[in-house]
Amino acid sequence: MLSVIIITKNEEFHIAKCLESVKWADEIIVLDSGSSDETVSICRQFTPYVFETDWQGFGVQKQRALNKATGDWVLSIDADEIITPELRAEIEYVINQNQHDAFLLPRLSSYCGKFIKHGGWYPDYILRLFRCELGHFTDDVIHERVIVEGKIGKLTAPILHESYSDLSEMLEKMNSYSSLNAQKLFERGVKSSLSKAIFRALWKFIQTYFVKAAFLDGKHGLMLAISSAESVYYKYLKLLELQNKCR
Repeated sequence: MLSVIIITKNEEFHIAKCLESVKWADEIIVLDSGSSDETVSICRQFTPYVFETDWQGFGVQKQRALNKATGDWVLSIDADEIITPELRAEIEYVINQNQHDAFLLPRLSSYCGKFIKHGGWYPDYILRLFRCELGHFTDDVIHERVIVEGKIGKLTAPILHESYSDLSEMLEKMNSYSSLNAQKLFERGVKSSLSKAIFRALWKFIQTYFVKAAFLDGKHGLMLAISSAESVYYKYLKLLELQNKCR
């Protein structure tokens, strides 16, 4: 039995496509944290297992969803991700082979309408499929991970990730994620300064555009490199702001 777990908040633009792509699963569990749009009502068209709760960070939310899963296997996906028919077939095959306890899945992400193959964005292996009793999520507020005790394999068909549909969504997520990342660094005792923010951002651009060859994705690769650098810049500026508030 396969359980799919998804956490949501204001995902009405993406969630129907996501749920449509996994409606073949034995169980779909959605954990929503205060959506003010039609996300919850859309989810209830696909599954009766829709729960509403407060927000405690990505790791805590995904563990809460995992705790509600009853399947032998769990597939964790985000609301802006899609499972292709090819990936479905591969998942159904491997979970019946009993050769591994978890699987890394490649992820192909889009940026403002174009799937990005370079810049460190692909294959972007992520652990998303695992035996329920052997896995748990870290409690990180962002960039949470699945910890699995067992043998880990790799799949070949990618998850499709509609990460940034347009520039407005990109800017909104950049603001949110840079704040969460700054808070995470602050809690770890990392220090920041204006010069650190500038040089970290510059290196991120060089790394993304040149070292990891985002230039091969054309203008979208350039846009990606610039926005990635901006995200790093604001992350360290927000960290500096947190430091100053505590003085």
